[in-house]
Amino acid sequence: MFSISEDTEVGTQLYILNGTDPEGDAVWFGLTFEKGTREYMRVDPKSGNITLIQELDREKQGEILAFVSITDGRNKVVETIRVFVTDANDERPEFQNLPFNVDVPEDTEAGSSIYRVQAVDKDIGSGGSVNFYLLATTTTRFTIDGHSGVLRIKPGQTLDYETTATHFVIVVAKDGGGQYKGKHQVLTSTATITINVLDAQDTPPAFIGAPYFGYVYEVSLPGSEISTVFAKDGDEGNPNPIHYSITNGSEGVFTINSTSGCISLSTYPVTLRNELYEIHVKATELGPRDELLDYYTMTVVTVRVVDLNNHPPTFYGENGPQSQFEVTMYEHPPEGEILRGLKITVNDSDQGANAKFILRLVGPGRVLRVVPQTVLNEAQVTIIVEDSAAIDYEKGKSLTYKLLAVEIDTPERFSATADIVIHLLDTNDNTPRFTSEYYIARIPENSPGGSDVVTVTANDPDSGLWGEVKYSIYGSRSDLFLIHPSSGIIYTQAWATLDAEVKSKYNFYVKAEDTEGKYSLAEVFVTVLDINDHVPEFDDSLVERTMVIGAPVRVEAIDADAGSPNNIIEYSIMQAEPNNIFDINAETGEINLKSYIKSMEIVQNITKQKDCRWSLVVQARDRGSPSFSTTAVVNIDITEAVINGPMATFLLQSRDNPMKALGMVAGVISILVGVTVLISTATFLRNTKSNRIMPARRVVIRRRPPRDRKPWTFNVPFRGNGNDSSNKFIVGDPEAGSVNINDKGGPRWSRSKPKPTPPRAPCLPSERPRPCEAVPTVSGGLTSKVSRGSSQSREISISSDTSRIPVSSALVSELKMRLEQKIIESNSSYY
Repeated sequence: MFSISEDTEVGTQLYILNGTDPEGDAVWFGLTFEKGTREYMRVDPKSGNITLIQELDREKQGEILAFVSITDGRNKVVETIRVFVTDANDERPEFQNLPFNVDVPEDTEAGSSIYRVQAVDKDIGSGGSVNFYLLATTTTRFTIDGHSGVLRIKPGQTLDYETTATHFVIVVAKDGGGQYKGKHQVLTSTATITINVLDAQDTPPAFIGAPYFGYVYEVSLPGSEISTVFAKDGDEGNPNPIHYSITNGSEGVFTINSTSGCISLSTYPVTLRNELYEIHVKATELGPRDELLDYYTMTVVTVRVVDLNNHPPTFYGENGPQSQFEVTMYEHPPEGEILRGLKITVNDSDQGANAKFILRLVGPGRVLRVVPQTVLNEAQVTIIVEDSAAIDYEKGKSLTYKLLAVEIDTPERFSATADIVIHLLDTNDNTPRFTSEYYIARIPENSPGGSDVVTVTANDPDSGLWGEVKYSIYGSRSDLFLIHPSSGIIYTQAWATLDAEVKSKYNFYVKAEDTEGKYSLAEVFVTVLDINDHVPEFDDSLVERTMVIGAPVRVEAIDADAGSPNNIIEYSIMQAEPNNIFDINAETGEINLKSYIKSMEIVQNITKQKDCRWSLVVQARDRGSPSFSTTAVVNIDITEAVINGPMATFLLQSRDNPMKALGMVAGVISILVGVTVLISTATFLRNTKSNRIMPARRVVIRRRPPRDRKPWTFNVPFRGNGNDSSNKFIVGDPEAGSVNINDKGGPRWSRSKPKPTPPRAPCLPSERPRPCEAVPTVSGGLTSKVSRGSSQSREISISSDTSRIPVSSALVSELKMRLEQKIIESNSSYY
């Protein structure tokens, strides 16, 4: 005996049978079941392994009886085994007594039990226990006990039949959970409980149709019905009968039927003292024994005493009472316009409220409006246009309305009607419209002149001459086409010849116009269909080619047709001498030698000619219908190339494709130019960092020509240390010596010791020299000569021709500042 769980997977090893033979022979195992029972297991005859072969279900069969056997071939021993199937949590709870329908009176107290839900789980143990709960909703008024399943009304909640007559509650049954296939599993089931609320007597009656009004006329008799009230119990599920009574306001002249609620006059109208009565009526519920209950309601019935209303409203025309009025007008009148052709008067001969009535115009809405809308006794009727677009001759040649006059405050509601018939006259208010914004047409290029291309259609809903449409054609590309002005048929000019190879697409505009010039346009697209009317042509009927073994030669033919397949060419070899030497590509026209011809020796073995010149007849045929073809004789010289390098090999292979070779050369040149630019850029950047050229320090002063002014002569003594830039220009002893700067810029020493003149400012030239003035240039060099004891005085004389002008230290400082500023500007502009 052994046990297995019902969720055991099929194919699981359950048990191993062990057995031996005393004589040492081999044994075999067997497993059988009783007849008529399902076989759940199987044994391996050699190893004795028992394996599960079908799924188990404890709820259907909790015990399995089988017979195991062991045999050595001659003797056999049989034993009985019992397998107990243990439970797994594989069954959901099942509700009992479905469906759940519960009837509950609306006055049931909160917390009361109203139903008990039952559910059963076939599992055992924790998986067979069942708990209950309700799916939570915000408006639920019920609760359920989790263990017993008792459904109750929530504490603090009440039921109301008048608010909600039926409640739907979803209850969930959940088991205690258990193991299933190695995992803990909890199973649930749901059901809906329908709770019908039964009405209880807790709502008073209510009057229907309030407020109530009644009228007493001078011809009314005692017992005449004035008005009827009606009330119904508020508890619609089980209503009580109603009892009616008058509590106040009748003054003894009105009575009410306690069952029907009908109020009647009990006296003659002449005895009535008031024109208005307010009768208070009470409606009370009756109990099972016709006793008055405490549930009641009140209402007021207003009764007015009026004169007899015996005159209905009447419509009048120019000649007396009239029931039909007609007018003729053009369509689309301006909005707000009055229909002046209508002269209508309405009158009610009664007085007061009996003569008050309303006017209504019955017909297509919001097209016309009647004024006035409320009339007392008599008024002139005016009809005004509100929607001009709706008054359309094309929609209807006439409009018909009903003019209705109905009394307002009378019980008789007398009324009168008159027919308003408006006859419309047409105007040219519509534009011709094409049936399509564009038209697409196709025509073969071999169509003769005058052939129809396409028909365009435009419609104008106007009548008469306004509805006639005239067609015309426009556009720069419409020269080859004409259009019939009435039918809209577009056809080609009689002299026109269409050629798809010259032009295959045309587009132009057609115009549809009425007699007053209103028009619309549509675009026409015409495609000229290509016809195979051109024969393929070679450049020459005799083609000369030189073929290098291993490289193809190409022939090419041109077909002038516009489109495929008429201009698609297929090439073929019609004749060759000798035969079966060449192949041709049917699409590209490339001619190759057969693959076995790889050298001139093979060629010379095929032909005895020394020049190896062969002729072919090549055919070029297009794919049109019908198909055209042409032939050309191709003379091919066979040679074997001598290849001296990769470039020669490339040029040899590209001899029939010069653009390929040209592209290769252009690529090489581009690479060389790029390398040159990189080298030049690197060199320039290096020079800019290391080999900077400093500008020369020169002072440029404009001077006038000698004939226009007197020359300048400067006797400027300088002294100072040349190493210090601030001491380069210092006025020293004029007797120590002078330095004259000659025309070539070199210093000229002079030992003369002239007497120094007092320093004075030189006469500088004007800021704006005349056009013919020359600019003098003074260039000088500074040479320092150091004495043994002290710095030796130096004198720089700047002479121009003959005259000399002594310069003060102020002028020297100004020249120094200008010189340094010029050097800074030159350096900044250079960098």
